[in-house]
Amino acid sequence: MRCLVPAVLSLCLCGAAAAREIGPEALDSLPDVDVVVLGEVHDNPAHHRHQARALRAIEPAAVVFEMLQPQHVAALPEDLTDAAAVEAATEWEARGWPDFAMYHPLFTASPGARIYAGDVPRSIVTMALRDGAAAAFGQEAARYGLTTPYPDAVQAEREADLLAAHCYALPAEAMGGMVEAQRLRDAVLAQAALKALAETGGPVAVITGVEHARTDVGVPALIRQAQPGVTVLSIGQLERVPTGRPPHHLWIVTEGVADRGDPCAAFGSTEG
Repeated sequence: MRCLVPAVLSLCLCGAAAAREIGPEALDSLPDVDVVVLGEVHDNPAHHRHQARALRAIEPAAVVFEMLQPQHVAALPEDLTDAAAVEAATEWEARGWPDFAMYHPLFTASPGARIYAGDVPRSIVTMALRDGAAAAFGQEAARYGLTTPYPDAVQAEREADLLAAHCYALPAEAMGGMVEAQRLRDAVLAQAALKALAETGGPVAVITGVEHARTDVGVPALIRQAQPGVTVLSIGQLERVPTGRPPHHLWIVTEGVADRGDPCAAFGSTEG
C-alpha cells in the first residue's frame, strides 16, 4: 500500500484537517498506516465491494471482523474460498448478519492474513447495558477510556442518535445503557486491532459498521487513546450526502439499498 497523496497521510498522523470525500478508485492507493478501519452499512453490497477492493490494496497482515467471536475464528476452515464452509463455521445466518455472499469476498481478498474476532458475546453486552461498559470490559477499561463518562453534550448526542436509529420505539431512559453497549463494542474492536497489530506487525484492517469507524468516539479514537503512537485511517461509507463533515478521515457516498423498505416498520414507529 503506497501513499500517493501526502495530504491523506498527514490527516492519518496529525488529525482530520485534510478529511474529504473520495471515490472508490482512491481505495487502490491508500497511505501506509498501522490500522485501517473500513466502515460499512451492513446490508449494502457496494460497501462490501469497496472493502474488498481496499483489502486487496492494503494487503493487511490481519483482518478484524466485527461479525466474529473467537469461537468462529477457531472454527474457520483452512480453505477460506469455500463459502459454504466459512458461512457454516461462523453461524452467519443464525446470528442475523446480512447475506453472506456479500461478505465472503472479504475473507478471500487478503490471502494469508490472520483473522481476528471483534464481536462481543450477548451476555457481555447485557452486562454493559446493566452495569456499564467499564464493568463489562474488565481490566483494561481505563486504558480505552471506559471509566471516564462522556461530556454531557456528547452523551446527549449519542443517546439521541441511538434513539433515532431505533426509530424512537424504545424508552428514552434505556438509551444510557445502549450508549454503554456501543462504547463496549468500540473498545473490543480497538483492543482486537491492537492485539492483531502486536502479533502480526500490521497493517491491520477492521471490517465494521460505519458508526464504529467514527474518529471522535469510535474505534479510531480508542486506538489513539490506548496506544497514541499507532497510526489509524478511518474510511466511512455513507448512503446520502452529509450535511456537515462526517466523523471519518475519508468517506465515500453511495446509493442506498433499493429494496430495504421502511427500516422502522418492525418497530411500529417511524418518527419521534
